Amino acid sequence: MASRLYRLGRLSYRRRRAVLALWFALLALMGVAASTLSGPYSDEFSIPGTESQEALDVLADRFPQSGLAQASANVVFAAPQGQVLDSPERRAAVAEVLSAVRQDPDVALATDPFGPGGASPGGRVARSTVTYSLDPLSVTEENREALFDSAQAGERAGLQVEFSGIAATAQQEGGGGELVGVAAAAVVLLFMFGSVIAAGLPLLTALVGVGVGMAGITTLTGFVELSATAPILALMLGLAVGIDYALFITSRFRHELLSGRPGEEAAGRAVATAGSAVVFAGLTVVIALAGLFVVNIPFLTAMGLGAASTVVVAVLVALTLLPALLGFSGHRVLGRKGRAALDTEGDLPPGARPPLSARWAAFVIRRKVPVLIVTLLGLLVVALPAASLETSFPDEGQLPESTTQRQAYDLLAEGFGPGSNGPLVVVVEADDPASAAPALQAVAQRLGSLEGVAAVAPAVPNETGDTYLLTVIPTTGPGDIATEAVVDRLRAAAPDLEDQTGTRLSVTGATALTVDVTEKLAAALPIYLLVVVGLALLLLTVVFRSLLVPLKAALGFLLTVLTTFGAVVAVFQWGWLAGLLGVEQTGPILAFLPVFMIGIIFGLAMDYEVFLVTRIREEYVHGASPDDAVVAGFRHGGRVVTAAALIMISVFAAFMLSPDATSKSLGFAFAFGIAVDAFLVRMTVVPAVLALLGDRAWGLPAWLDRFVPRVDVEGSTLRTEDEPVREQAVV
Repeated sequence: MASRLYRLGRLSYRRRRAVLALWFALLALMGVAASTLSGPYSDEFSIPGTESQEALDVLADRFPQSGLAQASANVVFAAPQGQVLDSPERRAAVAEVLSAVRQDPDVALATDPFGPGGASPGGRVARSTVTYSLDPLSVTEENREALFDSAQAGERAGLQVEFSGIAATAQQEGGGGELVGVAAAAVVLLFMFGSVIAAGLPLLTALVGVGVGMAGITTLTGFVELSATAPILALMLGLAVGIDYALFITSRFRHELLSGRPGEEAAGRAVATAGSAVVFAGLTVVIALAGLFVVNIPFLTAMGLGAASTVVVAVLVALTLLPALLGFSGHRVLGRKGRAALDTEGDLPPGARPPLSARWAAFVIRRKVPVLIVTLLGLLVVALPAASLETSFPDEGQLPESTTQRQAYDLLAEGFGPGSNGPLVVVVEADDPASAAPALQAVAQRLGSLEGVAAVAPAVPNETGDTYLLTVIPTTGPGDIATEAVVDRLRAAAPDLEDQTGTRLSVTGATALTVDVTEKLAAALPIYLLVVVGLALLLLTVVFRSLLVPLKAALGFLLTVLTTFGAVVAVFQWGWLAGLLGVEQTGPILAFLPVFMIGIIFGLAMDYEVFLVTRIREEYVHGASPDDAVVAGFRHGGRVVTAAALIMISVFAAFMLSPDATSKSLGFAFAFGIAVDAFLVRMTVVPAVLALLGDRAWGLPAWLDRFVPRVDVEGSTLRTEDEPVREQAVV
C-alpha cells in the first residue's frame, strides 16, 4: 500500500497544475450540479418499529384531518396576578390577537381559548391552539414573525401573551461554530508550523473537501429522498477530519524536507507514510458513521452516510490535492526558521533538548506503573456518575427563562398542570362504528383511573366514525421520567381493553414518540458499540499486525466514553459546575447524545490512535527498541496530535457559548471527550501500556500471521539498503 501511495504522492506533486485544475473543476461542477439538479430535502420523520409511528401511520390513512402531522403552536394568554381573563375588555383583546393570527394564509385553525378546555380552572390562563397547513419543517421565519407580532394587541390591554410549540420555535441554525473552529484552527496551525503557508494549506484543503462533499449531498436530493438533517453532521465532521488529515501529511512533508530530501521525494514519502495512516483513520471514521444504520432511525442513517461520504472526499483531497499544493509551496512551507535550521520535527542536533512531547513520553515510560494507576483511577472516578445516566428529549421547560417558549410552558403548567405541556394521544380503532360509543366510554374510564393520569378529554371521531382520538393529560411534564411510566401503563392496559371492547388501542403523540425513540436508542446502543468497535478491531489488527495494540485502543476508547458520560451526567443532570458553565436547567440527557458522541469521538479517537501508534510502529519496525520507538513516535507525532486535538476542542467548546441547553451539552460532551482521549488515553495510557508490553505489543500468533494481509503502513518498502527493518514478531 505504501508504495502505491508513494507513487500517487509523487505524481500529484509533479503534475500539480493538472491536479489543482481537476479539483477546482470538480468543485465548480459540483456547485453547478447542486444549484441546478438538487431537489427539496425530505421533511418526513419516521421511527420504524415503534408503536407511536404505527399509530401515526394509522392517523395519516384514516384521520388526516387530525392535524398531528401539521405544525402547531400554543398562544397562551395570562391576566395579571389575582385577576381573570373573562372580562369584556380582555375578551376583545384576545379576539384581536387571534384575528391577527388567522390573517396568516398558512394558518388552518386557531381554537377559541374560551371554549371547552381552553381556560384554566382559576380563569387566569387560557390557551389557543394554532394549527398550520404546513408540516413542522416548512414553517418559515415569516410565519413565526407574524405569530409573534400578533401579541401586540393583547399586551396593549395589559395581558401577558406567550407562544410555545414547534411552530413557535425556530429551526436551529449554525451558531458560527464552524467559523470559530476555522479561526481556532488557524491560530493553532500558525503557532505549530510558524509558517502562514503551512498553516493555510490544511484549512484550504479542508474547505475544498467540505465544499465538494456538501455539494454532492445537495445534488443527490434531486435523485433520492434525503433528510434535511443529512448535511449537518457532514459539515461539522468533514471540516474536522479535513484539517486533521492535511495537518498530519503536511507535518510529515516538513520532516522529510528537513531530513534533506527533495520536494517530490518528500511528498511521496509523506503520502506513503502519513497518507497510509490517513486512509485507515478515514476508514475507522466511515465505519463509525455508516454503523449508525443499526439504530434503524432513517434520519440518523442519512446523517451517518452523508458525513461518511464527506470523510471519503477529505481523504482523497489529502492524498492528491494537498501534495499538489505542497508542490507549489515547496520549501516555503518550512517558514524562515525551518529553512534556516533543523526543526524539532527533524533529527535533533547534538545536545539539543528534545521537544516536550518526547520528554513527556520518556517520563511516562520511566514511571509507567504509577502513571497508569493514577490516570486510570482518575478516569474511573469521573466515570462513576455514568451509572445514573438518564436520557430523554429536551422540552420547553429546559429553555432559558427569558424565552417566550419557556414562559408559555410555565404558564400552562401553572394553569392546567405540568402534563398539559405534553399530552398523550390514544388512537382507538373501532371495527363497528355503531357500537363505538359504549366502548369509548369504557376505554376513557379505565385510562382515567390509571396512576399518573390527570384527565382524559372527550373522544374526537374521524369522518367515517371508525377511528377516534382520546387526549390523555398526565400529571407530570413531558420531560419527566414519571411520564414514561404513564405511557407504559396506558400500553399495558390496551390488551384487556381491546378484549373487553373489541377496539384496537395505540399510544402516540409527541411525548410518546420521544419515549419510544429514547427506548429504541437505548436498546440499539450496545449493538452499535459492538459493530463499530468490532469492525475497528479487525481493521486495526491489519494496520498494526498485532492483537494487543488494537485491543488496547478499543479499551481506551470505552474508557473515554464512560468518563465523558460521567462528566456529562455530573454537569447537566446533577448540576455540578452548572453555574460556571452557564447551564440554567438540569435534567435527563439528550437521547441522541450517546450515539452521536460514540460515533464522533470514536472516529476522532481512532484518528489519534492511528497517527500516533503507526509512527511508533514505524520506528519499532525500523530497528528501535520498544521504549525508544515510543519516545521517537511522540517526538515526531505528539506535537501534531496535540495540535489536532486542540483544534477540535476549540471547535466543539464554541457550542457551549450558545444559550440552548442541547447545544451546550453536545459541545461539552465532544470537547471533554476529545480532551480526555487525546491527552489522557492516547498520550498517557498508550505509552505506559506499550512500555509494559514491550516486544509483545507487536506480535501476532503464528496461525493468524498467515491470514492477516500486509499493508505496509510504516513504509518499509521505501527504506534504503542501509536502513534496518525488524522482522514481524510471530508468537
